[in-house]
Amino acid sequence: MIETCRTQPFSGQRPGTSGLRKPVKTFMQPHYLENFVQSVFDCVEDLAGATLVLGGDGRYHNREAIQTILRMAAGNRVSRVLLGRGGLLSTPAVSSIIRHRGATGGLILSASHNPGGPNGDFGIKYNSGNGGPATETLTEAIYTRSQEIDRYYIATTNHVDIDVLGDTHLEAMKITVLDPVADYSELMESLFDFERIRELFRSGFRMRFDAMHAVTGPYAHAILEDVLGAPEGTVIHGTPLADFGGGHPDPNLTHAAELVRQLNRPEGPDFGAASDGDGDRNMIIGHGCFVTPSDSLAIMAANATRIPAYREGLLGVARSMPTSRAVDRVAARLNIPCYETPTGWKFFGNLLDAGRITLCGEESFGTGSNHVREKDGLWAVLFWLNLLAVRGQSVAEIVAEHWQAYGRDVYTRHDYEDVDADAASRLMQDLRENLPGLVGQTVGGSHVTAADDFAYDDPIDGSRSEGQGLRLMLGDEARIVYRLSGTGTQGATLRVYIERLETRRSHLQADAQTQLADLIRFAGEVAGIAERTGRQSPDVIT
Repeated sequence: MIETCRTQPFSGQRPGTSGLRKPVKTFMQPHYLENFVQSVFDCVEDLAGATLVLGGDGRYHNREAIQTILRMAAGNRVSRVLLGRGGLLSTPAVSSIIRHRGATGGLILSASHNPGGPNGDFGIKYNSGNGGPATETLTEAIYTRSQEIDRYYIATTNHVDIDVLGDTHLEAMKITVLDPVADYSELMESLFDFERIRELFRSGFRMRFDAMHAVTGPYAHAILEDVLGAPEGTVIHGTPLADFGGGHPDPNLTHAAELVRQLNRPEGPDFGAASDGDGDRNMIIGHGCFVTPSDSLAIMAANATRIPAYREGLLGVARSMPTSRAVDRVAARLNIPCYETPTGWKFFGNLLDAGRITLCGEESFGTGSNHVREKDGLWAVLFWLNLLAVRGQSVAEIVAEHWQAYGRDVYTRHDYEDVDADAASRLMQDLRENLPGLVGQTVGGSHVTAADDFAYDDPIDGSRSEGQGLRLMLGDEARIVYRLSGTGTQGATLRVYIERLETRRSHLQADAQTQLADLIRFAGEVAGIAERTGRQSPDVIT
């Protein structure tokens, strides 16, 4: 039986760059999730009779939300739902299933790298038929609908068994419970030389993959240990937990500290990697060698033809604006296009769909290719494993050779988390107004040659995105960028990105914080970060 439930709008249901993210307690309010899901359903064309993909990262409230969404899908005449067993699907796996099974779209339940548990965060986003995040036009339509909604449709059935593989029905809707790993593993094997990676592990190569008690645990156990033959224990924290084991599922030097310690020990593994809550981010570490996401993208682009899926070369590459310009230098050498986009994977989608690019990435630990329309953490790890197997060198040796060939974009990101939102907005507004007066100033021997508020004109659909980050350009190929992140749910996160090109071989291995000290100091002073936020130092440095 289908019921029509009356409701009233909730304020603030505007999706951000990665959907709607709020504290769990907000989503647990009566009608809150239902309102947003119905707003999505009201805005998706040809929903009746459609096939949707559904899954999440296993965080707190995931299973309960899936029951609600299944009942609502039936209430809105969806024909079929493809569901990950236990409600689990990584974000790149959802993208892959949408694309390869011809689904109309999919709903992903995740707040990505945000903390979980009853006092943590929850999130939901809609991915369209290309497998990528909904366009800004669609997300704005969803928000508009959420502010006027007065009813939603839901089946009265109380419970669906989501833990048994196979088909079942809810009203007239078929629910197919899938192995969450199978389709994705098959796709990975089509892209990489799995036999070469098996040989690498048989040679005694040692690796640690930190799944951070998030969704990539089952994927990593199945692919790395079962398929590729990595020794048992290669995957740590591999069981998804609703609160991520009390940790912060963000693969960076701060939140994956245990992995970093293991790789820095004299007897430590040869290679380390980590992924986040929903499996779309990655961190790459060699023995005593952290690879910045910007360098990782550049190295992957420079070595792509060594990987089976990319042997014919790259159509082009793209990076988010705050990502270092390391990949630009590779693109110039390869004579292929390099696009600079705003932060947010949806901006890469048009370029990928139009065949303009093959690889893309963000400094926020996200890398991907045209195999899906999301960043893909485990794919990036497998790329590096394939590269290590082919080149027969350590991570540190590969990085060092790359810097010698292209120079090193010495790079750091300073995050000031949970800053008062009003204070952060005033800081950005005042800095924006002061940009013209900064041109011509000198810092540490470097001249500010240009300053702007980054805007992007999409070369595919002609849309324009403004206010994407404040940039200070310095004469010796250095930059300072300021952005407010849209991924948090409490206060604001101010991100400051600092980079400078280094080509002197004697300085290539120097500590980034030391090399950039003058620019770091100037970045804080010119924006008045300490005075305006009360923070004397960043919460996270990468």
